[in-house]
Amino acid sequence: MSIWIDVGGPVGGPYATVVQNGAKQAAEDLGANLRVVYSDWQPQKMIENFKQAVAANPSGIIVMGHPGDSAYQPLVMEAENKGINVTAIDTALPASMNAMQTKGFGYVGVSNAKRGIKLAAEALHRGKFKAGDRALVWGIKDIAERSKSTRGMIKTLEQAGLTVDFLQISPETDKDPSLGTAAITSYLASHVTTKLILVDHGSLTSQMANFLRNAGVKPKEIFVAGFSLSPATADAIRSDYVQLVADSQPYLMGYLSVVQTVLSKRYGFSGLNIDTGAGFVDLNNIDFIAPLAAKGIR
Repeated sequence: MSIWIDVGGPVGGPYATVVQNGAKQAAEDLGANLRVVYSDWQPQKMIENFKQAVAANPSGIIVMGHPGDSAYQPLVMEAENKGINVTAIDTALPASMNAMQTKGFGYVGVSNAKRGIKLAAEALHRGKFKAGDRALVWGIKDIAERSKSTRGMIKTLEQAGLTVDFLQISPETDKDPSLGTAAITSYLASHVTTKLILVDHGSLTSQMANFLRNAGVKPKEIFVAGFSLSPATADAIRSDYVQLVADSQPYLMGYLSVVQTVLSKRYGFSGLNIDTGAGFVDLNNIDFIAPLAAKGIR
């Protein structure tokens, strides 16, 4: 059995690497041949990767759902008609799943809308902010289903009475997080009263300690919360530059999507809807989690 998986980010990206590690382990456990492709988080590249995968006629294809149903659904139906099983991870494709779940189309990941709301609510609870405090949401508003996370953050903070600024993650920074230094430095230079930053991007969360040091910000001076774990994120938590991280457990996205594909292809099981996000990581539990992050599991 041959399976293609798009792990979303660039080669070596922390989030994409954990997804890849999970998928490779499942493929090894189940005896499947795995082909990994990368898309630099660009929706158009995800579509191009999918078309390339369909042309290769594998047993199954695992996609990131960022381009949305309008872009994917006709292509997914074409693949299914060729006998190729398709399933999604990280960002849901609800219309595609509704149409093709009986054919094995599933989803492994989190609700983007809920994950943004939950992180913002937890940050508000822990930071004890008051109405009028300034917050920055650094995220994405222009990528279909993916944008629901950022919009959920903004809505939750505004409902709590905070003054919310939004900063769009550029395609260049999406691909290369090191480019985020200029964006954060420039923003903080003109918004010195900022008390909270929510980062809707795992790789950028991992670099927040470096960004804030370059901007002259001291540990704990700004409450920072974001997504996904990596060794760099663990260091940022330990150095008190990042106070809260929501873990959507991308290792499980990679692992369970391969399991889903194999089960559907071999035994005709319908698609599963698996929620992988539940917990938060902070200074209290990072010592247990950090060694697992170093291994590319958490």
